[in-house]
Amino acid sequence: MTIDMSIPGSSGLLNAVGKRNMKFFSSRYVLALTGAAGIGGFLFGYDTGVISGALLYIRDEFPAIRDNYFLQETIVSMALVGAMLGAAGGGWMNDAYGRKKSTLLADLMFALGSLVMCAAGGPYVLILGRLLVGLGVGVASVTAPVYIAEAAPSEIRGGLVSTNVLMITGGQFFSYLINLGFTEVPGTWRWMLGVAAVPAIVQFVLMLFLPESPRWLYWKDEKAQAIAVLEKIYNSDRLEEEVELLASSSMHEFQSDNTGSYLDVFKTKELRLAFLAGAGLQAFQQFTGINTVMYYSPTIVQMAGFTSNRLALLLSLIVAAMNAAGTVVGIYLIDRCGRRRLALTSLSGVVISLVILAMAFILQSSSSLCTAAADGTCQGVLGWFAVAGLALYIAAFSPGMGPVPWAVNSEIYPEAYRGMCGGMSATVNWISNLIVAQTFLSIVGLVGTGVTFLIIAGIGVLAFIFVALYVPETKGLSFDQVEQLWKERAWGSRGNCQSLLGGTAP
Repeated sequence: MTIDMSIPGSSGLLNAVGKRNMKFFSSRYVLALTGAAGIGGFLFGYDTGVISGALLYIRDEFPAIRDNYFLQETIVSMALVGAMLGAAGGGWMNDAYGRKKSTLLADLMFALGSLVMCAAGGPYVLILGRLLVGLGVGVASVTAPVYIAEAAPSEIRGGLVSTNVLMITGGQFFSYLINLGFTEVPGTWRWMLGVAAVPAIVQFVLMLFLPESPRWLYWKDEKAQAIAVLEKIYNSDRLEEEVELLASSSMHEFQSDNTGSYLDVFKTKELRLAFLAGAGLQAFQQFTGINTVMYYSPTIVQMAGFTSNRLALLLSLIVAAMNAAGTVVGIYLIDRCGRRRLALTSLSGVVISLVILAMAFILQSSSSLCTAAADGTCQGVLGWFAVAGLALYIAAFSPGMGPVPWAVNSEIYPEAYRGMCGGMSATVNWISNLIVAQTFLSIVGLVGTGVTFLIIAGIGVLAFIFVALYVPETKGLSFDQVEQLWKERAWGSRGNCQSLLGGTAP
């Protein structure tokens, strides 16, 4: 089937703001769906951030953990193991049972895991709680971007999906506030970990009253329900256009018996190319160091010479605030500058900031510039330079490589494979995340902090080359146009005649 690359239904008006020209704040209903789904991102971010501060106090309470880097890394990484499993299963769950039920299940697992961690009497119960939380985070990391993307008009889809990333960074910032606020409270780390159950319960209640994704409903032949949801998003002219797009897609994609398999992703050239781009972005997001900074930012700050737990948490709070602020910039730019350009610009800044950060640590290891303050806290010139390098890193990373991988992965796969491929690429993200979290401190111990950040800078260069070669621009394209883009990249001009499963061109 040939898909017209022009925008169909061009005579339609959209809420009196012009054809295909919906603004970010035009639809309160879409924003409400985005906000509710984004709580999953908030949970993702809170868990990422809270463990970095809680670990400082967990080490104080449990002597077995204090001097055992491997056990510390396991406490951090067990949530990533759960997230990896949750993302892998969450993709299938999204396609089989829908985005809404997947979100509800994620909330239940997250709330249960938070309460288990809060009540943990030893490191191994704590690790179990981290596993449960990770399962919830993994499912949510697949579900939230897809749910938002499928409800979003194409012209603001990137910004709305990036709002989920803002919720992630907002969750990280809030976790540092919680960490700082509970530093003088008995049971410090238990409060830090247990309070995470609250937003999970809030999202569970909200999702009970929200609809399923309209595109998933249409795919499952629940056309009346799908149109009822779309009526709340679009006016009558645009509604007709969107329904026509779904109807035309159903001729080859939305049949209820057309279920994709994992093998199809690797057998079909256009799907392979899309998955390569999506999974590659997810892997490079992690290997360029973002969650190293967020998980271990208090520890990195202490490595820089600031040995006070409270000061380390305060400086990490500033880093988290910059991360959230940078994501707001990304939301503004992603549908204006495009995904590809934003990622390339972001990676350029990331490489520069990592080199600066690495040089600060390398020079500090052979310098006596660090002077002791009256309270014994080391606040050397190079220590502050290292903290400035962290802040610059966040300023470069957060507008681009923060939101772009999630936005791209929510829009580059056909409907029959969107949950599955989204889950697979999210699994790549979590596997990469696990590798980084499990090895960072050990590599630092082996080669030093400065050399470790130089290694990450080198990976950033590779990421720049990858994006330049393999990631196309998808700004403003409908799902059908994105699908056609991959066919043309796979088959050239013959792409207009190729079926989704690689049929032969006439």
